[in-house]
Amino acid sequence: MALPTVILPGYFAGAIAYRNLENYLKNLGFPTVTVPLRRWDWMPTLGGKPVTPILKQLDETVKQVLQQYNTARINLIGHSAGGWISRIYLGEQPYGDHGKVKEQPRCWGAHPKIATLLTLGTPHMSQERWTRQNLDFVNNNYPGAFHPNVRYVCIAGKSIHGKLNWQHWITYHSYELTGGQGNCWGDGITPIVAAHLGGANNIVLEGVQHSPHRDSLWYGSPEIVSAWVPYLD
Repeated sequence: MALPTVILPGYFAGAIAYRNLENYLKNLGFPTVTVPLRRWDWMPTLGGKPVTPILKQLDETVKQVLQQYNTARINLIGHSAGGWISRIYLGEQPYGDHGKVKEQPRCWGAHPKIATLLTLGTPHMSQERWTRQNLDFVNNNYPGAFHPNVRYVCIAGKSIHGKLNWQHWITYHSYELTGGQGNCWGDGITPIVAAHLGGANNIVLEGVQHSPHRDSLWYGSPEIVSAWVPYLD
């Protein structure tokens, strides 16, 4: 049987948005559970505050899945911000007020439990000052595909080119704020350059948008899942 898989939603997303992806992976033979987040669970993390509340729910879910399936390792899928939060979860360094607060229950250091970390449209870098507080902690402590015992797979979508016109204005500035350059390709939110990590299996999928929308492909669309699911253990 394939390893169980846990999905960590993107920023300000709830578990319900990933139900179709979860069910599709189950039908492919991957026992799958989404971290049971609700949109308001993200409120304490606003303004670049530590994502510890999300890490705690992720850790609880992983431990439940390990016990339920009597396995030592799982696959972890992180969509958008869920990808870099997962990198904090794998790491050993104390994390709280960006590494300064240590007097709290440990809910990280999980790399021995993770066979594959697969990120979907994750901005692994950022120029935005609030996001950088967390991402600098991640990239300074765990650069690239940091843990040799974990397979890192980073999926980027190529669907929208950032341009300084009214139609692509939001995309342009999202790319610029994330990767430092707006005039490039990405999934409409995350530019390709920011979605990849050094040393990872870095993949670009044509026509893929960042989030689910009617009449468009996103990372969880069945025809797109078929392109990245072979990388799961």
